[in-house]
Amino acid sequence: MLDIKYVRAHPEVVKTSIQRRNLNAEKINVDHLLDLDTKWREAQSRANDLRGQRNELSSSIKKLAAEERKEVINKVKGIKGELTQIEKDLEDLATERDVLLRLLPNLLADDVPDGKTDEENVEVSHWGQLPTFDFEPRDHVALGEITDTIDFDRAAKVTGSNFYYLKHEAVLLEQALCSFATAHLLPEGFIPITTPDLARSEVLEGIGFAPRGPEKQVYNVEETDLSLVGTAEITVGGYHSGEIFDADTLPLSYLGFSHCFRTEAGAYGKESRGLYRVHQFTKAEMFVLCEEADSTRQHERIRAQEEALLQELGIPYRVVNVCAGDLGAPALKKYDIEAWMPGRSAYGEVTSCSNCTDYQARRLNIRYRPEPTASPKHVHMLNGTAIAISRTLIAILENFQRADGSVSIPKALHPFTAGVKEIPCRR
Repeated sequence: MLDIKYVRAHPEVVKTSIQRRNLNAEKINVDHLLDLDTKWREAQSRANDLRGQRNELSSSIKKLAAEERKEVINKVKGIKGELTQIEKDLEDLATERDVLLRLLPNLLADDVPDGKTDEENVEVSHWGQLPTFDFEPRDHVALGEITDTIDFDRAAKVTGSNFYYLKHEAVLLEQALCSFATAHLLPEGFIPITTPDLARSEVLEGIGFAPRGPEKQVYNVEETDLSLVGTAEITVGGYHSGEIFDADTLPLSYLGFSHCFRTEAGAYGKESRGLYRVHQFTKAEMFVLCEEADSTRQHERIRAQEEALLQELGIPYRVVNVCAGDLGAPALKKYDIEAWMPGRSAYGEVTSCSNCTDYQARRLNIRYRPEPTASPKHVHMLNGTAIAISRTLIAILENFQRADGSVSIPKALHPFTAGVKEIPCRR
């Protein structure tokens, strides 16, 4: 959520962010928001004047003669009646204004490229040699079938489409990837934390997820205020809601482990088949709370950790600066890292990292004191994928496959796979 004071002072900057993000300017109407805010401030000023008059008259009553006292008492009653109505108007205006305020997206960093879709994201770097094969490479769906490590068909019997079972070495890989991320990030100051799979609506809304309505991204639990989380960003972000930190405790870095549940509504093309777009997966998420002046550095720190993990695994990738139209509302700036996926002969997103500045912290009321006696300021909050198991499995299976259908397990994972170094072909 943006600071209403900033919106008042810089309405054109806010409008530009809405326009560049390709959002509906009629639905997210800055002028209407400011009109409501003006009416609220006028009503607030009138309410303050009336309270002053009421208090002044009330304090004079005991000094007045009987006739004068009666007249003043009637005036006080009249003021109380008007004040009651104005206070109701204030509440209604504030509610309507704050609904619109919560619809505003974050501002955009100066170097966010223009564009409407992910096809217009801008590559900023790449790493690794793309693998070459002297055979026709299989995609991960075919590899999962012939190695008997991924079962989509039986999952469909149990849960419907876009779920899966992992078996044999794929289970070891899931556990190994989580241990690998932990071993890498603990020395970097990240605190490991496992989170609930459920969160209240106010926490989802605070992070920027829609828990209800046609645009919802997550599953709701019927007859409760709970939803299954789409990422540990939600539950780690909500962990400190309503708290105030001392500046010397920041930055605070977490490595959150959770199951993730996504409705993933919409069309599914060839590139989204198999594990790429599923309703449930496991993920390790980096999450940082820091001071305002430190958030740009922390964003690059998270990106560097994501790159280091993929480099240790030996997976070729590229980094893209996400264009304005492909950014989620909370992010000032976002990098996507896309791994090479031979099964599609193209890159596919495996991690992302976002600088959400104080946008989420305002909604969750998470603050810090720059100095012991200073007024609190909102922290800046950042998030980035350490490992998304399902998509990382795609990259491992497809990049390390062999002609006979077996798959070599990356050396970086050997300490975590109980001595298993390859996935055999079983068909």
